[in-house]
Amino acid sequence: MPSVVILDYGSGNLRSAERAVERAGADVEVTADPHAALEADGLVVPGVGAFAACAEGLRSVQGDRIVGKRLAGGRPVLGICVGMQILFDRGVEHGVETDGTGEWPGTVERLHADILPHMGWNTVRAPEGSRLFDGIDPDERFYFVHSYAVREWTLQSELGGTAPQVTWARHGEDFVAAAENGALSATQFHPEKSGDAGAQLLRNWLGTL
Repeated sequence: MPSVVILDYGSGNLRSAERAVERAGADVEVTADPHAALEADGLVVPGVGAFAACAEGLRSVQGDRIVGKRLAGGRPVLGICVGMQILFDRGVEHGVETDGTGEWPGTVERLHADILPHMGWNTVRAPEGSRLFDGIDPDERFYFVHSYAVREWTLQSELGGTAPQVTWARHGEDFVAAAENGALSATQFHPEKSGDAGAQLLRNWLGTL
């Protein structure tokens, strides 16, 4: 059974994520301990709320360094919701720009949509060969709750030399719903709140550990 740490940096649905990853088949620990986070087979970085607060919280527990060290060694990391957003270069909220971890190029911005937040169930467009979405029907829906997202993807090659796999969704406009880039994966939606489809996605991720 793979070991997974859910990084506790003061933001995120820690307990629901813990239960969902356990049900998917992992031995799970919720902690901010750097050694445990570095040594686990997989690391989950959750996140809810404002980009700036999550970025500050992540740095307060050296989460940016932990993620960087894991990826340098090819150790899997999964970001969820704002835990995905802070993996990018920067976020812009209410005119304030905040640095992310810079693992991926790109800016998290407010969606152009008539209704915000984007809250509820939505389909996604996963690329052929996606590991995260393997065996998941294209008509399945995932649970989103956000007003900000990455609206453009610019990275052309991943850690390992092949093109990253980017999954899109639409609410007012297209935005990045998930990405897979070497050892780094992330979802804008909440797999832990997405029923059977989310459970399958988590099992698929555990299968890469």
